Order: sequence, then C-alpha cells, then structure tokens
Amino acid sequence: MYKQPYVIAEAGCNHMGEMRIAHELIETAAYFCKANAIKFQKRCPKELLTPEQYNAPHPNPANSYGETYGKHREYLEFSLDQHAQLKEWCEQAGITYSTSVWDLTSAKEIASLKPDFIKIPSACNNHFRMLQWLCDNYSGEIQLSFGMTTREEEEQIVQLFEKNGRAKDLVIFNCTSGYPVPFKDVCLLEINRMQASYGHRVKSIGFSGHHLGIAVDIAAYTLGASVIERHYTLDRTWKGTDHAASLEPDGIRKLVRNLHAVHDALSEKQSEILPIEQTQRDKLKYRER
Repeated sequence: MYKQPYVIAEAGCNHMGEMRIAHELIETAAYFCKANAIKFQKRCPKELLTPEQYNAPHPNPANSYGETYGKHREYLEFSLDQHAQLKEWCEQAGITYSTSVWDLTSAKEIASLKPDFIKIPSACNNHFRMLQWLCDNYSGEIQLSFGMTTREEEEQIVQLFEKNGRAKDLVIFNCTSGYPVPFKDVCLLEINRMQASYGHRVKSIGFSGHHLGIAVDIAAYTLGASVIERHYTLDRTWKGTDHAASLEPDGIRKLVRNLHAVHDALSEKQSEILPIEQTQRDKLKYRER
C-alpha cells in the first residue's frame, strides 16, 4: 500500500534574509502550490564555522551577502523570534512549518518552538551530540538526509535512534549532495536498498532531490519514498547558490498534482472488468459471429 505523498517545499535561505519574501514563500507554497510543509534553515555561524571558514571570502562572490563567508551566513539568518513569526504565518496559511538545524544551538532554539518535525541535513547527520540531544529533548518527528554518507555511518545513525527508542520517529531520505545533480547521479535505486535495510526499522523513507524537473520525484515515490522534498524559490534567477537548483512555484504545484494523480493510479483492479469498462465492453468487445 502506498502512503499519501507528503511534499515539503524547501525554502531554505531562498528568502535572501527578508521576512517579506519568506512570508510570500509561505503563502505561495500553501495556497498556490498546495504543498504539505515548507522548511527553512537555522544556523549559528560562529558555532558551525571555524574562524578560518568564518573569515574567508565567499567562494562565489557574486552570490555573497557579506564581505566574508561568515558575514554572508549571518545576513541570511533569522532570529528565533522571526522563526516564531514564520511558524505563526504557516499556521494561518494551513501549511506545516519546519526548519533544518545545522548545529546544537540552532537545534535547541527550533525545538523550543515545538514544530511537527525537524530536519537534519546531510552535512550534519554525523553530529551525534546534536542527534542525541534531539532524541532526549524533542518529541516530534526527526527527518534526516543520507547525502554524502557511508553505509557504515547510516547504520550508526539508525542504531542511535533505535537505542533511544526513537527510530519510529525517524524519516530517512535518499539524497545526492550536489546543486544541481545530473540524472546519472540521482541513483534512485538506493531507495530500494534503504527500504530493504531500514524500512522495517524507521518511520518511513523519503527522497530529497537536487535535480532538474519533476519526473524523477514521481519515480522516487513509486519506489516507496512517500516524503518528497524539493528546494523551492520564487525566482530561479535571484542572487544565491540554491535558486538555480530549486523549483519555482509552478514546479512545486505540478509536483504535488502529479504525485497525487500517481497515488490514485497505484492500485490493482478490484474486479476483472471494472464498472468503467463494462459499458465499453458491451459496445466494443469482439463477438464471434
């Protein structure tokens, strides 16, 4: 049995540090796209980055919002009060609010808002101190991507949740960490491996895609990834590193529509001749004369 598809519009930092744009992202995802959830990101740059990383120039100056990489990251951050406002806007629009947390301080702050779920990005899925704190202190669903992760590391992560009695609150995502990812590197059949290894141990399997278009997501769903996450922006030409690998609103809208159409189609016949076929059979079926 296929679960209803659950679509997360990953806004990330595509708000470019502006609450006005974040608000528009929320309302568009809710009312036009009809996504189930919208997800932002939270970092404490001085905790996450070494002094050398913080003070280094942005690797792509054209996309930078500050004179150093650290200042760039600070510019794109929202405060905890601002995240509380984002959550309130989401509740008003009828869409689930969530955030990816990149460090322990951010995890503690976002957990205090009690969102339905918190996401751990691929880059931080081996931050075991943060994972342990969430297991101990946050009762909601925890989603976690397996991009750039060895199979040994995957097993360590799942075992941590099992030892804490939290594996049935864990959603793990097939993911290739690249922006954008060419189709040959999406590796959809990893979903089959994850289902065989972890499907009976965790809550569910998801797919977090950084590719172009939406055809791959439909295939991921038919392979058993019931939670689909895609990066989302209002304009792919805007300044920033994630916009080009994101879907615009009409892309998210079509993704939601197509996933629900496929869900409706994924069934077996309840009778050899369906009622819709009987009229055509009576009229068209060949009869020996």
